[in-house]
Amino acid sequence: MTIKSKLLGTLAALSFLSGVQASNAADELTVAYFLEWPMPFQYAKATGMYDEALGIPVTWVSFDTGTAMSAAMASGDVQIAVSQGIPPFVVATSAGQDLILTDVAVSYSENDNCVVAETLEIEKNNAKELEGKKVGVPIGTAAHFGFLEQMKHFDVDISTLEIVDMAPADGAAAFAQGNLDMVCGWGGALRRMKEHGNVLLTGAEKEELGILVFDGISVPADFASEEGELLTKFLKVTADANAMWNAGDKKAEMLEVIAKDAGMDPADAEASLNTFTFPSVDDALSDKWMGGNVQSFMLGVAKVFQDAGSIPQALDTYVDTVDPSYLAATKNQ
Repeated sequence: MTIKSKLLGTLAALSFLSGVQASNAADELTVAYFLEWPMPFQYAKATGMYDEALGIPVTWVSFDTGTAMSAAMASGDVQIAVSQGIPPFVVATSAGQDLILTDVAVSYSENDNCVVAETLEIEKNNAKELEGKKVGVPIGTAAHFGFLEQMKHFDVDISTLEIVDMAPADGAAAFAQGNLDMVCGWGGALRRMKEHGNVLLTGAEKEELGILVFDGISVPADFASEEGELLTKFLKVTADANAMWNAGDKKAEMLEVIAKDAGMDPADAEASLNTFTFPSVDDALSDKWMGGNVQSFMLGVAKVFQDAGSIPQALDTYVDTVDPSYLAATKNQ
């Protein structure tokens, strides 16, 4: 199956599922998140802050990719996705899934990248030599978008590449065994990838090219409209945890809890966290983020995927897929 047909099949499934989303009961909440992706919210998760503030138990389910999160929200199995990548969000909404972005979860240009096998001795000055090589990429994710943009920058003809759809953990394992020439991913998987190769561009270099890497907190639109108060409380706890981490005076205590919850060694968790930025509520609501730039960036991502044949058609605008009102309401709590 080709990458295009695989992703189009996913889009078709999402379109179908979005029409059968289940109504969410106010006495239960299921939230999607990533393992090996340490964030302050996990301190609140592990210490029961969400359960206490929301007044209901929260079930947390880990996923490998943001595309899987979209499918789980489409089926009604998940009501909130924490740290869903913008590209999988764009893929889903482009297919007609009625999701909205409610917050900027994290910015991490240094923690999402592609790695070239060290044996190839390929760097940015000879990146064209990647043509004809085998690449592991989690399709429809932030890593996929970054991969496409980097290949465009280096004028690498992606039609010559053998692209295999692989979750980061699987890609890292295959890369270590020498079965891939290049692999893309994030978090703990990216650190393992770097043990066997090198990146072409640093996070700062990617940002200079306009390749932003950030995640959001996304929810089905019907859940937001039916359970807006619950959603606002959830975002408030998340914002408080971010503020606690950003303040710095409780980092040692939080790090131990976060690392355990993320399934990581504390040193590895700290290394990842040092590459993350967690915007404050005011920052997330500003023009830099949900005040306008996020919507424009989404349109750019969609056009890249459309030009690559990964989605049939971009939306005319992604303004309606971003709703900052629930985050803004946290300032009144």
